[in-house]
Amino acid sequence: MSIEFSPSGNIKKTLENAGISAKKTLGQNFLHDNNIIQKMISFGGINKKDTVLEIGPGLGTITKPLSEKAKKVIAIEIDKGVACWLSETMKEKGINNVEVIAGDAIEQLKSENSELKRILPKNYKVVANIPYYLTSHLIRLLLESDYKPETITLMIQKEVAERICNKKNGSLLSISVAFYADAKINFTVSKNCFHPKPKIDSSIISLFPRKINYSKEFSKLFFIILKAGFSSPRKQLLKNLTMIGDRERIEAILKNSDIEGSRRAETLSLDNWITITKNYQKLFT
Repeated sequence: MSIEFSPSGNIKKTLENAGISAKKTLGQNFLHDNNIIQKMISFGGINKKDTVLEIGPGLGTITKPLSEKAKKVIAIEIDKGVACWLSETMKEKGINNVEVIAGDAIEQLKSENSELKRILPKNYKVVANIPYYLTSHLIRLLLESDYKPETITLMIQKEVAERICNKKNGSLLSISVAFYADAKINFTVSKNCFHPKPKIDSSIISLFPRKINYSKEFSKLFFIILKAGFSSPRKQLLKNLTMIGDRERIEAILKNSDIEGSRRAETLSLDNWITITKNYQKLFT
């Protein structure tokens, strides 16, 4: 049976008729609200010149309307049964600009010789309703990749979206994202828009990657310092940073950075962390 791509489509019935079940181990929650789907595509700024990478397409409720807006959609689905079903359904519907890959998006993005890397163009956009457990890893992988997308539009856990975009209280995740991209929460999505229904609401978030003018060496050091700074969030910054240098030098670095060692990591901005990294380089390298 082919899915009816409509707001009234019964996801549960479609799953049953297709012999597919939502797997908790894969964090599968299928979006079925057409209004939300259209908003998500709109926030992605998709046009007929774009190739879109969709991660976790599931039953194709986003894939189909994406195909109507984009030049091409590359949909990667970890569930082989779902991927096979979706590919066949697209063919039945006469949709020729969608290519479905059965595979793990994380592993495909990591590998230089993966099927995804072979067909992914230099310029592309990402649209994805991703499992919550993949959020941090996938975002960083996309932002650090040599195959960095032009824009990233994601449906993620509301709480995580708020943490990423929190400019008052920083976190390891928010500063990591801010190093590479500007982030914006577009819209909050009720848990009632999914099947199976998750326990929490979601948010549609947009990431706009920036050109990074720092060397790979600097970037690597930045994240070493950042992770040390957040290693024990309740501890003072000076104590945490002594993990990566003797106390006397760390005190000098913080003094040169005009940052009190008694502060906590969450109170520092992206610029503060960049300044600390620059001064660390001067004293330790």
